[in-house]
Amino acid sequence: MPRGARIKDEKFIYHIMCRSISEVKLFRKDEDKDRYLKIIKKYQQKFMFKVYDYCLMGNHVHLIIDSNGADISKIMHSINLSYVLFYNKRYKRHGHLFQERFKSKVIVDNRYLKTLSKYIHQNPMEYKKYKECPEEYPYSALGVYMGLRKDEYEILEEKYVLSFYGKTLDEARKNHINCVRGYEGEEDSKIQREFEVENMELGEYRSGRTILPRIKTKEEIINFITRLTNSKKEDIYLKYNRKATKTRALVIFFMRCFCNHKYIDICEAIGNISLSRISELCSKGVKIINEEERYSSLISEFLNA
Repeated sequence: MPRGARIKDEKFIYHIMCRSISEVKLFRKDEDKDRYLKIIKKYQQKFMFKVYDYCLMGNHVHLIIDSNGADISKIMHSINLSYVLFYNKRYKRHGHLFQERFKSKVIVDNRYLKTLSKYIHQNPMEYKKYKECPEEYPYSALGVYMGLRKDEYEILEEKYVLSFYGKTLDEARKNHINCVRGYEGEEDSKIQREFEVENMELGEYRSGRTILPRIKTKEEIINFITRLTNSKKEDIYLKYNRKATKTRALVIFFMRCFCNHKYIDICEAIGNISLSRISELCSKGVKIINEEERYSSLISEFLNA
C-alpha cells in the first residue's frame, strides 16, 4: 500500500518521532546521543528552525520542532542522514538505521502541546533509575526546563512551552513537573495511539508566533551578499577564485536557508560546483556568521533590507 503524502506547511509546529529498525539500537552509547544533539544544532544553524522539546531513548527520538518557515522534510532528512553516516562509520555497518521515514504530527493547539510535552518527558520513566525523577535523565529537555542543567547544545527555546504552565518561571516549572509526574490520562493514551499508525497529520497550530520569511529569490540573495562584500556577481560563478570564497559561502548558505533550495538546485544556480563543495561552503557560511563580528547581524540586515 503506497504511503500517503506528508501533510506539511512551513508555519506548522511538529511532533516528530524517529525509530530505529527492530534489530538495531539507535543509540549504543551516550556519546551517540551527544552526537545526535550536536547534529540537530548543526542543521538548526543552517535552517533556523526552533526546538521546543526533545527526548532521546534507546531506539527512538521524540522532538517538538517549529519549522519556522523551513521545510520539515529537509530538516529531518539532513539530521537523520548525517547521523546514519556517523553511526555506520563508527560501528562498521551498512544500510538503513531508521524505520522508513520519520513520523510527524501537527500540533493543533496549546492543550495538545502541553499534553505532548508531558508525554515526551515521561518517556525516561520506563527506566527504573528515572521512574521517580525523569527530570534527571540527561537526554531529555526536562532537566533544562526545570533549571537543573544548562542547555549545553544551545538548541532549546524552553520558555515557549513553560509559558503555558504559569505566569512566572517558578510557577511554570512547578506546574510542569507536577504534570509530568501525574497519571496517564486519556490525552496521553491518544498520543501513544497516534504514533502507532502511519498517517497521523492533521490540523494547524500557529498561536500568534512569528515565522521567519523564506520567500527570497536567488537574485535577491546574490545582490545583497555581493553588495555587502564589495564583490562582483560574476565572481560567484568562478570555481577557483579564492578571493570570492567567503562571498560564495554566504550566498550558498542564504540560498539554502532562505530559498529552501536543495543542494542540486544550488549547483544549477551557481554552476561548475560539486554537491560536496556546496555542503562544505554552506557550513562555512554558517561559521562566518557565527564567528566573525562583521557578519553577526547579517541575517537581520537581510530580512530588513
